[in-house]
Amino acid sequence: MGRGDLSNAEWARLKPHLPRNVGRGGRWKSHRRVINGILFRQRTGIPWRDLPPRFGKWKTVYDRHRRWSADGTWDKLLRAVQADADAEGRIDWTMVGIDSTSCRAHQHAAGAHKRPPRVPGRRRQPAQHRDDEALGRSRGGLTCKVHLASDGGRRPLAFVITPGQWGDAPQLIPVLERIRVPRPAGGHPRTRPDHVSGDKAYSSRRNRRYLRRRHIRHTIPERKDQRANRQRRGSAGGRPIGFDQAMYKRRNEVERTIHALKGFRAVASRYDKRAYIFHGTVTVAAMRLWLRP
Repeated sequence: MGRGDLSNAEWARLKPHLPRNVGRGGRWKSHRRVINGILFRQRTGIPWRDLPPRFGKWKTVYDRHRRWSADGTWDKLLRAVQADADAEGRIDWTMVGIDSTSCRAHQHAAGAHKRPPRVPGRRRQPAQHRDDEALGRSRGGLTCKVHLASDGGRRPLAFVITPGQWGDAPQLIPVLERIRVPRPAGGHPRTRPDHVSGDKAYSSRRNRRYLRRRHIRHTIPERKDQRANRQRRGSAGGRPIGFDQAMYKRRNEVERTIHALKGFRAVASRYDKRAYIFHGTVTVAAMRLWLRP
């Protein structure tokens, strides 16, 4: 087993959820070796063609990552691993932090074909495809942004990828809507955390109204301009926003989650041209964090 490969315990957690070979001869071979090759590329950020020979043909590793990113296999595996963690009581729902991070796009990430991609072997587009390929220009140049929600155990629950110049506040609702942790015993998946925290960038009437409607307690500081506007309106401005300083101190958890996620060089710098493939790259990194003890 090489450095960064799946340990026996991690492989035992992941193996029951992998696609099975169906039919004569089978379709998928060497799941563990191919996934280790994908993780090696995630950790180092090297081009696919430079993968060491111990992982097999680089085209096999790349094609499987592309296929599973397109048909949603990586998303299903992430939810399955989260469901196992929730059944074992390893998800801390008491505080879910929301934050975003910018990922500088490498020059190889530019220049994708204008025609929309297709799921291999099917006639539909990948579920995570974006016409803008989640690339935009900001002060840092060509960038994209990852908006994520993490539990108190510093692991990603859900995320959304947007162009780098997009704001944070409009993405709070889409990120929370993607939290869906299945229950192995049956029933509806869990989608509602006990408490949500965010910085001033997420302070808006729309976000607070959404959280109140879902009965989710939240700790989001009010911006100075919003506070001044409320005070200027007098009684029509409403009551002051409640703010728990002790709970807000736990915001470091989501920041440490981002730090762990960007420990993968293929996440810290985007090398993938297509948005759906980069979404799969971030999903694999998040899944690896859940597999770790």
